[in-house]
Amino acid sequence: MPLSEYEQRVLEQLEHDLGADPKLGHAMSKAARPRGRWTWAVLGVLIGLSVVLGGVMAQLPVVGIAGFALMLTSALWGMLSPTKTKAGAGPTGAKSAPRNPKGDSFMRRVEERFDRRREQGDL
Repeated sequence: MPLSEYEQRVLEQLEHDLGADPKLGHAMSKAARPRGRWTWAVLGVLIGLSVVLGGVMAQLPVVGIAGFALMLTSALWGMLSPTKTKAGAGPTGAKSAPRNPKGDSFMRRVEERFDRRREQGDL
């Protein structure tokens, strides 16, 4: 079902407003993690697993707990590593989004449009 002209304009405005938000763009960007860090994290998890198995076979719970802690620490270190960012991106290089001259928020404008459509019987 094709969109009406009004709906197309609203959709374009929504896309424009979402594209102008630097925080959203930064949060949604999927930058690659350093490959070496992933390698060390996987290696740490495997060593931790072997320590856990060694602790179970030797019936030493302290060794098993230490191996689990090593696995958990390695996995978190690999997953929470800083991402590579492009030059000029991030909090210091990002420019603020253009503001509406009235000072209204995006959601306020959407609500007003919805109310107008409801009053006109377009819904």
